[in-house]
Amino acid sequence: MTEQQVPELTRGHRVATAAGAAVLLVLHTLAGFFVLNALLTESEGPWDRSVTQTARLMAGLGVTVELLAVAVTAVCVNTGRLSRWWYAPATGLVLTALIRMVFAPRP
Repeated sequence: MTEQQVPELTRGHRVATAAGAAVLLVLHTLAGFFVLNALLTESEGPWDRSVTQTARLMAGLGVTVELLAVAVTAVCVNTGRLSRWWYAPATGLVLTALIRMVFAPRP
C-alpha cells in the first residue's frame, strides 16, 4: 500500500482508543479485586457456612464485571480500535472465578 492509501489516525480515533483501553483497565482491575477476594477467602472450619457464600459472591461479582468488560472489548475490537489480545485478561479472570465458584469450600 502506498502512503496515500493508508488512512491517517485522527485525533478522535486516538482519543476513542485510549478511552476504550482506560475503561477496560478499570473493569479488569475491579474484577481482579473481586476474584482475588474470592481466592483469599479461607474457611475457619467445617461449621463456617459464610465462607462458601462469600467466595461465591465475590467470584460471581467478578464474572459479572468481566462480562461487561467482554462487551466493551467486543465493541472496541469490532470497530478496529483495539486488538483481539484484549480478550485474554477477561478469559483468565472468568476462568479463575468459575473454578473458584465450583471448588468453593463446602461446610
